[in-house]
Amino acid sequence: MPLVPTSQIMQAAVAGGYGQGAFNVIHLETAQALVSGAEQAGLPVILQISENCVKYHGGLRPLAAASLALAEEASVPVSLHLDHAEDEELVYRALDLGFGSVMYDGAKLPFGENVAATQRVVAAARAASATVEAELGEIGGKDGAHAPGVRTDPDEAVQFVESTGVDSLAVAVGSSHAMLERGASLDLDLISRLHRALEVPLVLHGSSGVPDATLVAGIEAGMRKINVSTHLNGFFTRAVRQWLAANEQAVDSRKYLGAGRTAMAAEAARMLELFASAGRSRA
Repeated sequence: MPLVPTSQIMQAAVAGGYGQGAFNVIHLETAQALVSGAEQAGLPVILQISENCVKYHGGLRPLAAASLALAEEASVPVSLHLDHAEDEELVYRALDLGFGSVMYDGAKLPFGENVAATQRVVAAARAASATVEAELGEIGGKDGAHAPGVRTDPDEAVQFVESTGVDSLAVAVGSSHAMLERGASLDLDLISRLHRALEVPLVLHGSSGVPDATLVAGIEAGMRKINVSTHLNGFFTRAVRQWLAANEQAVDSRKYLGAGRTAMAAEAARMLELFASAGRSRA
C-alpha cells in the first residue's frame, strides 16, 4: 500500500470515534518496528520525526527518506508527520520532502507572533496538500501545552484555531512529555469540553505517562491522535539490555538492535489495537 496523507488516516479516526496512534521514529530500526507493529495489528500508523531527532541525525533527509520508503512498501496505511518543530524552515523542508503533516510548535512565542507564524505554515502546507497540527496550553504561555499544571482553555482554543486555520490541536489536559512512569491523570471533563468546542481533532502528547484505561477514557471523551515515544523506546531499550546481558561476547549490533525492534513492534501493535478499541466498543 502506498504512503497515504495523514489527513486520510485522521479522517477515518474522527469518523470512527477512535484513537489513532502516532509513534516517534528515532532511527531506522524504530521506523521498521513501528511499521511492523502496524502490520501485525492490521491498522494504520502515523510515523513521526521530531526536531530533536533531526538534530541528533544532523539533518532531516536521510531518516525521512528511509521512513517514506518503509511507508510506501507497507501493507497498511502509513503516513509521515513532522513532530514538535519550532524551526519554521524545518517545516518547509519536511513539506518539500513529502511529509503528509507537520506540527509547528510556536508555544514559546507571544500569541500574535505564534498566530502569524502558524498562518504561514498553514498556507505552505495547503500548497503541499498537507495538514498542520499546532499546540496550545495557555495564550502567552512559554512552557508549551504539556508543562505540569498547564491546561488549555476551550475559548482560547477556539480563537486560536479560527485565527490560524490549523487542522488539529494538541491540548494540555494533564499529560507531560517523557514520563517514565504511567501514572498521569487526564482531565476528562476538559477533554469533553474541548471536543465539543472544536471542529478539529484533539491531539494528546505525553501519552507515555498515561495508563491504558485512562488513554481509552480520554479517547472516548474526544482525543483522536495519541502520540507515544518514551513508552515504546523503553520496550526497545529493555530488550537490547536483556539481549546484551545474555550475550556478553557478541559484537554484531544487528543482533541486539533486532531484539529491540521485535519488542517495540509487539508493543506498537498492542497500543494501536488499544486505541482503536475505543471506537470498536461503541460500534
